[in-house]
Amino acid sequence: MDVRLDKYLWAVRIFKTRSDAADAIRNNRVLVNDAYCKPSREVHIGDEITVKRMPVVYRYKVLDYVSSRQPAKNVPTYCLNITPQEELDKLYAPRETIFVFRERGAGRPTKKERREIDALMNYYDSDEELD
Repeated sequence: MDVRLDKYLWAVRIFKTRSDAADAIRNNRVLVNDAYCKPSREVHIGDEITVKRMPVVYRYKVLDYVSSRQPAKNVPTYCLNITPQEELDKLYAPRETIFVFRERGAGRPTKKERREIDALMNYYDSDEELD
């Protein structure tokens, strides 16, 4: 039985629609056995599929063929999630936010205030690159 990659990703509920799956494959966010491919590529049992969804890179192993969309409880029969735990931990990592306090009703920032905000953002961005 031959199943297209985009159809398989849709059937095992990795993507909400088949066209979303095809777009992700065309934009090189999906790899099969660490190689880029086309949406029409055939999936084989034992293939490892990597899906890049920022900030996490998910990995799945094909266990069986499926061509129609499955209920969520049946997905483990066809697809095994082998994503490393350190990748899944990225979902719960604290996000640093920069909050600049402005008085209510103060309107839009002036050009000077905007430059100060940009300088602050650039400062935090340069700190992340050093880590």
